[in-house]
Amino acid sequence: MDRLEDLPARKGERPLTRRSMPHQQLTQNAPRALQEALFERARTLPGVRVAPSRISVPGARAFYLDPERARGPAEAFVFGHEFAHLHPPYDGSLHLSLPPELAERVVERGWGEFHPLVAQGVLPPTYVMVYGPRDEAELEVVWRILQASYAFACGEWMEPVQAQKGDRNK
Repeated sequence: MDRLEDLPARKGERPLTRRSMPHQQLTQNAPRALQEALFERARTLPGVRVAPSRISVPGARAFYLDPERARGPAEAFVFGHEFAHLHPPYDGSLHLSLPPELAERVVERGWGEFHPLVAQGVLPPTYVMVYGPRDEAELEVVWRILQASYAFACGEWMEPVQAQKGDRNK
């Protein structure tokens, strides 16, 4: 799985977001063509089906993982087998789950922010908003982040400490 170790810093200021519910991106919104390009890529991931989100605003398109592929921990999912959703065109951001280390990296490098309910202890520190891509280069970065969320939901993420323990036992 891509650990996003080479994730570049996002250029410019962070967009304004609504810190209350619904948690939305208010400025620097992704052009609709880039939103659709991201959507089309995500819907073709193996075992993914698209349906309305059961937790987001009306019009949010969610990515659900088939149960037989959903081998990640509970924190890898937003609701049920939903691991990510793309907000409607007026917003263009995504909510998704990432391993804590990757979620922190995404936030530190300016690609997103933790959901406000994370600070309140309602949601785990795996749940982040990723800002919508403003251009083709950002689309590639956001696509990598979304693929990391998919891998987390599939159970293809292993904490580095666990990997080291496994290596020592070989």
